[in-house]
Order: sequence, then C-alpha cells, then structure tokens
Amino acid sequence: MTFATFSPPRSPIDSADSFTPKLVTVWREGYGLKGLRADAIAGLTVAIVALPLSMAIAIGSGAKPEHGLYASIVAGFIISALGGSRFQIGGPAGAFIVLVATTIERYGYQGLLTATIMAGFLLLAIGYLRLGSYIKFIPHPVTVGFTAGIAIIIGAGQLKDFLGLSLAHEPAALVSKMPALFSALPTISWQTLLLGFGSLGVILALRRVAPRLPGLLVAVFLASLITWAFGLPVETIGTKFGGVPSSLPAPALPDVQPGLILELIPSAIAIAILGGFESLLSAVVADGMSGRRHRSNCELVAQGWANIASALFGGLCATGTIARTATNIRAHAHGPVAGILHALFLLLFILIAAPLAYYIPLAVLAAVLLTVAWNMIEFDQFRAILRTSRGEAAVLLATFLFTCLRDLTEGLAVGIVLGAILFMHRMSQFVEVTTEVKLLGDATAENGAENGGAAHEAFPSDGILTFQIAGPFFFGATGTVSAVLSRLGETPRAIILDLSAVPFADNSGAHILVAFAEKSHRRGAPVFIAGASRAVRRSLLSSGLSRHLVRYAPDVAEAHERALKLIAAPA
Repeated sequence: MTFATFSPPRSPIDSADSFTPKLVTVWREGYGLKGLRADAIAGLTVAIVALPLSMAIAIGSGAKPEHGLYASIVAGFIISALGGSRFQIGGPAGAFIVLVATTIERYGYQGLLTATIMAGFLLLAIGYLRLGSYIKFIPHPVTVGFTAGIAIIIGAGQLKDFLGLSLAHEPAALVSKMPALFSALPTISWQTLLLGFGSLGVILALRRVAPRLPGLLVAVFLASLITWAFGLPVETIGTKFGGVPSSLPAPALPDVQPGLILELIPSAIAIAILGGFESLLSAVVADGMSGRRHRSNCELVAQGWANIASALFGGLCATGTIARTATNIRAHAHGPVAGILHALFLLLFILIAAPLAYYIPLAVLAAVLLTVAWNMIEFDQFRAILRTSRGEAAVLLATFLFTCLRDLTEGLAVGIVLGAILFMHRMSQFVEVTTEVKLLGDATAENGAENGGAAHEAFPSDGILTFQIAGPFFFGATGTVSAVLSRLGETPRAIILDLSAVPFADNSGAHILVAFAEKSHRRGAPVFIAGASRAVRRSLLSSGLSRHLVRYAPDVAEAHERALKLIAAPA
C-alpha cells in the first residue's frame, strides 16, 4: 500500500521570539571602540547611498525631497534602535512609490501622513500579537510579480523628469500615465535628456569599473556641478521645491478631516502589509549575508513605531531597505549603531549642507530611480517561474499585470488568492485513499467506478473493509475522498476508516465522513474510526460524527477486533 506523508506546519507562534531589540543584545555582548569605529564607517557609507535615494524616492512619490530625508533620519534611527535585526537600515523604499503617489493624489500629503500613522499602529498590533511569521507565507511568485510590477511603474514615473517633459498633470496610474507622457513628447528638453543619460552612464560605469565608489552620489555631484557651472535650463530641486530645509520640523499631528479616516483604511492596510513584508524580507536577506537570526515580531514593532514617528515629523512611510541593509553589511558594520549613525549623518547634511541640494537636477534623481527599478526586477526568477509550472506562471503574471494595470493592493490580493488556490489544489493531490486494493488512481478502480462500482473481490473474507486515508483532509480534498468512498457496489459487514495518517481535518472533510457514516448506518454496516489524533477526533465530533454514529478505536487492530465481536454478536 502507498500512503502520502504530510508534515504539519510549524506554529507561527514562536515561544523563543522576544521583543528585545538587537541593540540591547549587542550591548550585552560588550560594545567597545573597535565596534564603534566599524559602525561609524558603515554608517557613513550607508548615509552616502541613502542621501540621493531618499530624495529621489520622495520626488518619485509625488512628495518633496525633504520628506524622504525626514523618513530616513527619524524612521531610520528608530528602526535601528528598536529593531529585531542586527543590520537593518530603514527609510523610504522604492516599493512604496506607487502606493504613496496614489494616496497623495487621492487624499493629499496630509492624508498620506494619517494613513502612515494608522499603518504604524497596525504594524504594532501585528508585532505584539506575534503574527509576523504569517507574512512569510506569501507565495514566491507573488513577491516576484509584485516587485516587477512596482519596478515598471517606478520606471515609467521617472520618464517625465528624465526627458524634461512639460506636463501640467501626470496621472499616477500607469494606464493613464503612458498616454499623457506620449502626448507630451514634443516638449522634450534635450539638455535634460543628455544630463539624464550622462548620469545613468556614470552610475553604470562606476558600478562596473569601481564598485566601491558611491556611484549614485558621484552622479548627483557631477550633474549638480555641471548644472551650476553652465547654468543649464533644467529643472532642479531648487527651481521646483525651493531647496531643502536646513532643520527638522517640530512633530505635529497631520491635519485631516475625521471623516476621511475610514477612506484611508485600505491605504493604511496596504502600507502596513507592504512595509511589514519588505522589512522582514530585508531582514531575511541580512540573515543570509551575515549568518545572524532576526526577531520578526520585534522588527515589526520597530517598524510600527518608526512609521508613527516619521509621519509626526512629516516624513514618508518607511521600511527596511534591502539595498541599504546589504551595503551596511558589506561595509562591515558591527551592529545597530551603524544604522543609528547613518541617520545622524543624514541629519548633519540637513543642518550643514542643505543649501547645496538647490542645484541637484531632477534628471539625475530620475536616473537614480531608473537604476533602482531595474535592480528590483528579478529577471532570473521571473524566467525560472515561467518555465517551472503553469500554475505558478499564472500567479506570477496575474500579480504582475494587476499591479501594473490596475492597483497595487489589487495585484497583491489577486496574487495571494490565486497562490492560495494553487496551494490548496496541490495539497489535495496529497490525499490518498487505499483499501486492500488501491481504489484511487488505479485503472481497475476507475473502470469499476465507470461501470457502477468497485470490484467486489476487494472485500476480505470476514466482510470487514478497511479504508486508509492519508494526507490533509480539508475541503479541497473532499471530492477525492468522497469519490472513493462512494464506489462500494455492495455493503460490507463493517467498515474501518484508518485516519492515523491524517494530520488535520476541517469541517468539510468531517461532513463527508458524516454523510458516509449515515449511509453505512442505514445499510446496516457499522463504521469504526481508527487512529484519529486528538485534534482530528475533536474536529469530527464537533461536526456531528458522534459516537452513536461511529465507534472510535485507538488503532486498526483494536477496531478490527471490536468489529469482529460486533458482527458475531446476536442481532
């Protein structure tokens, strides 16, 4: 006989998980001058990378450049100080650009700040309830398709500034954006285009020739120097936003109408889910690079407090960022102090060098985001999934297309639902029902079913028929089990259902057994259930499979012995 094996998933509630920040752990290990020196160098390196990215992401989101810097300073400080990852660097992320731009377009920047605070409280609830482990159950094709869709939208969003187009209103949705950009092509600025391509060339060349140099910052510096020296008629941070403030604003609650809060719930949920997923994904990447182990729920709590604080200071929503976290590890950071120092270095830039941002061209920041968008697309993973399975390819393409053409939240929701359906379909294939001869997937059994029933010679000499059910007995597998159990052409004297290899049973699965037991009861064949675990038996009893309908036994041998006694007893 062949039985399917099934290992129950590990409980998402990890008793070893704690909310002690990694900063405390590093301090307990002993933190000295050597560690501080390593963290200072790493923090400065990450700050150099984060400086242009923070402003570029903010502008790409439809916000002001300082809003990205505020998020990197405030949220980055808190994520490193309170987080459960030793090397996590927090700040605004490219994955948020589409969601932030859509929220600002619909509800204004104050609406975004309100949604960010709401998302922060959601992240706190998810973390304190120890639900962080559930986020990692999102299927891999969903994450690949979702990230690729976001990258396409980010890339399309940079075309206006990269080409220097004159466009009164740029829609946030891709299907509306592309026709608007195409109609504005006659207004292209050749100075802006050359500056953008030159910046892109510098970034790519330095990445290949001198990967240790901060290519993003070098490109920003050179483009700004050329713009100032030659007085190029291109749009800069100064001409569009009036420069960057030279101090942090005072914390304040966002000014939003109370009636708007209900409308902001979907945006807040999307920010929380996306932020939580991105932060834990970044923490997992950091674990793989460093050999450490993060605390997922502690990390989510830190993300919650960081987003609340960032919004109070007028900053964008923030999360753990993979690129900056990887840069931190490669710069040989010792612990969370590197992330704290990275935030302080960015604060020094605002306090001392903010006027220099006036000459930064928007074209170079667009080039920065184009490289970010390109790096976000996992081309190898995309191709591999398309070749591996038609089901996973369908999940990938549906997530990708819905994200690009419809909406960020719709793309994520469609992908998760399709992924869950695919998973349930595959799990249902693990359910196997066997008796003395195999009835499921057997050519003889299938032909017998077509001819009106299973072969009668399957009945043993004592008239007691045993069915072994192996695998998760849930609603997706009920059709398989029901089809096999209904193949009885004649009624045996007794029936034993061996459930020792069933890890769990839901209400739908139990209902099938109730209907089968009632039918057997009417035919005069008692039904025994053998080997059911305590959880499975509890589920069966609560669904109506009571002891007056079936008899429970600890194993098949005991059930067989009781069935023989029952058959031999007078009527």
